[in-house]
Amino acid sequence: MKDWQNPIVADLALGAAGGIELIKLSRASRNPRKESEKTLRRILEYAKDTVYGKEHHFDRILQAGSAEELFRLYRENVPMNDYEDLRPYVERHKNGESGILFPGKPVMYATTSGTTSEPKWIPITDVYLNKVYGAMTRLWMFLFIKNRPKVFTGVSMSIVGKMIEGYAPDGTVFGSVSGLTQQNIPGFLRKYYSAPHQVFSITDYNARYYTLMRMAIERNITLIITANPSTIVELQNNVNQYFDDYVNDIENGTLKADLPIADDIREAIKPFLHPNPERAAELRRLKAEHPQILPKHYWPNLQVLNTWKCGNTKVYIEKFKDSFPEGMMHKEFGYFASECRFGLTLDGSDNTVMFPQYHYYEFVREDDMESENPRYLQLDELEEGKRYCSYVTTMAGLYRYNMNDLIEVGPKYRNTPTVHMIQKINGIVTMTGEKLHERQFMEAVQTAESELGMPLRFYVGFADVEDSVYHFYYEFADQDTTQEKAEEFTAVVERTLQKVNCEYENKRVSLRIAYPVTHRLRKDSFETFKEQCIAEGFRDGQFKVNLLMQDEARHAKFKKLVIES
Repeated sequence: MKDWQNPIVADLALGAAGGIELIKLSRASRNPRKESEKTLRRILEYAKDTVYGKEHHFDRILQAGSAEELFRLYRENVPMNDYEDLRPYVERHKNGESGILFPGKPVMYATTSGTTSEPKWIPITDVYLNKVYGAMTRLWMFLFIKNRPKVFTGVSMSIVGKMIEGYAPDGTVFGSVSGLTQQNIPGFLRKYYSAPHQVFSITDYNARYYTLMRMAIERNITLIITANPSTIVELQNNVNQYFDDYVNDIENGTLKADLPIADDIREAIKPFLHPNPERAAELRRLKAEHPQILPKHYWPNLQVLNTWKCGNTKVYIEKFKDSFPEGMMHKEFGYFASECRFGLTLDGSDNTVMFPQYHYYEFVREDDMESENPRYLQLDELEEGKRYCSYVTTMAGLYRYNMNDLIEVGPKYRNTPTVHMIQKINGIVTMTGEKLHERQFMEAVQTAESELGMPLRFYVGFADVEDSVYHFYYEFADQDTTQEKAEEFTAVVERTLQKVNCEYENKRVSLRIAYPVTHRLRKDSFETFKEQCIAEGFRDGQFKVNLLMQDEARHAKFKKLVIES
């Protein structure tokens, strides 16, 4: 395979910029408590004259004479927030007001699913984008070189979101931060990408996957970046289905004419397509040699695959186990969300190194989360092996923001604890990033009951991570309800879930989550389930059941209560 790059310019530029950031991180990590104090003071000073800053007495907090007093005053004056607490302030920004959560207005918003039908609009400030996100990105790119010196000898396949998805009422864009970052990369780096940014504006996911793989499978890919490993599974499914079409397109320098791709996007892609009969012949030979053609066959020089590896994502990783070249580094993406990039993984560790110089973090121990007065801990107080709920304060208007994430602490980097994600908490289930809330499932079921006139006595949903599908169980008041009518019920639930949760809709449309499976429950199923649990040692007075779960032990009990079709 040809398509080799000279990495000297990239290595020098990224090495210099990233090396400086690594030095900064190393220094900050030696005294995380001191660095946490400096960071919190910097954020409060930045936002003290905003509406939120004045309402919560940032100027008074800044008068603290010690780190302990600063942290105490911050806790006393600023409440813990989830997104709904901050939504009114964000709405004022969206409608054109300045200086509400932070000085000025956002440069963009990142949208993600929330606990209501309205998505979260996460504001991104120029300070956060350039001085925080940008600095961390420079280190991130440098670490690829540090871990695999040949990573930029070929081409990168970087899968990002659409940069512009729409506009706030005042005209500020909302979309993907990763998409914006990729589009704004320095010119010398653009040649390292396998596809132009316009590809990520293809609305049909099958067509988008096809175009991405048609362009990438032609190239000498040495780096793949995509946060969610379920995307890798879908890309390989696309290869299995369309490999011969790829080869024909590569041979002729074309892109399948029957794909639903807008004319302007086709025009933008056209300059990147050229007849390549030599690569087409090589791909045909590879297919003839292997019963199933895999990435290790068509990308033998791949150096790094960068995805999440924590929590539920391990199920998807198992699906492409042994598919990549031996010796390739599978690097953990790190603790990362739309709200905040918490840190990065260094070297081969799967634990995220936190950045105390950019964010202010707080934590509550797992066994203290239900307490009326939980103790909020500083970064330096975390204990290895223990689990915590995480909270963050950022330069983008998030103050004591509850991430609803359960994290576990790993070994220290310098003197700063590292962490890795375990799961979402507080009624949120996620298999591949959809963050489906129990409240949204309840709303969808209630909509179906009302719309179809089919009342339920009980219902429950389970996430099946192995097959990336939700199972919905219904005990209808009318036990004569047929499977066909139950399927109609699920169709309304499914439609409503896509309406109230943008991430669920995205994952369904992109085929990363399958259509839900419908089950009818026998009469008194909840009572039977409860009796079984109490017989196993649950206390009657403390017994409770969530209506949306990822719990195979409980799921197995409901499987036995199903009315067979």
